[in-house]
Amino acid sequence: MDSQETSSEMQNRHRTEQKNLEARIMQKKKGATKKTRRGIASECEELQLQLCRKQEQERASSNNNTDQAVNLCGHTSVESHSIDLLKDELIEAEPAVDNITQALNTSSLVSESVPLSSVPVKKRNRQKERLARRAAENEAAIEEAKKEVANQPDNKSMERKIIMNQCAAKGLTEKFIRPDGHCLFSAIADQLTQIGIPLSGGGVYQPEDQLYKIVREAAAMYLEEHSDEFLAWLDEPLCQYVEKIKNTAEWGGHLELLALARNYNVKIRVIQDGALQTIDPLPDETKKPQEIWVAYYRHGFGLGEHYNSLRKLS
Repeated sequence: MDSQETSSEMQNRHRTEQKNLEARIMQKKKGATKKTRRGIASECEELQLQLCRKQEQERASSNNNTDQAVNLCGHTSVESHSIDLLKDELIEAEPAVDNITQALNTSSLVSESVPLSSVPVKKRNRQKERLARRAAENEAAIEEAKKEVANQPDNKSMERKIIMNQCAAKGLTEKFIRPDGHCLFSAIADQLTQIGIPLSGGGVYQPEDQLYKIVREAAAMYLEEHSDEFLAWLDEPLCQYVEKIKNTAEWGGHLELLALARNYNVKIRVIQDGALQTIDPLPDETKKPQEIWVAYYRHGFGLGEHYNSLRKLS
């Protein structure tokens, strides 16, 4: 002990020593085996008693050096106070030692009375636990997605309402077109037929539900013959794009509307969830273009974008 150490510093050091000893005892307990448990319990008790004696001697020595006023019974007030502190610390330390000893003795008795081979050990099924955790996580994700969907606006209903309001204001009624990759061309074919513009097609008869083929071919031919007007908008070779428009169910879009407006010299009006869109043909001083109307949906149909024909109310 440092001769210059104050009483407060000594008390702090004693507490630190006590904590270190408790940690050391716990470490010994963890490393104990069946054969060494009893010996370790006795060793831990001895270590605790040695520390208490050592700290008691240091307190007594400190009190003799710092306080020379001895009372009639031969004890100084500081020494009496130190002894009281020692008693308190011994009382606090005893349960910890007793608990460790009792735990070690109980563990030893159980180990001796019950053979290890007779205790059934259930092996953890880690794969089953992982699957259970994964299932719980998936269920939580599904519930979260349901909540998000429930809180989202109904885009389909909102879009439908806006388009129907615009149709009513323009005096139009909707002609349903089958929702497939041909819907744009089918809607344009219906509109051209309504205003008496021939679809062409070389005089080959097509039933009503096949008229889109003539309009597809017309759009493809116009794109091919006026490639300089459309090349900047394509991200693939023109010949491949034209082949898809002509002979597959490739969806049509703005380029095809523009090609058809110019090929048939019509002004295509597109009613949608938003501003009215107009696709103009090339200027023609000899003939004023007629108007045709289609409705464009982004959310209303499961396959994606869709066009319906809009006819004038009779």
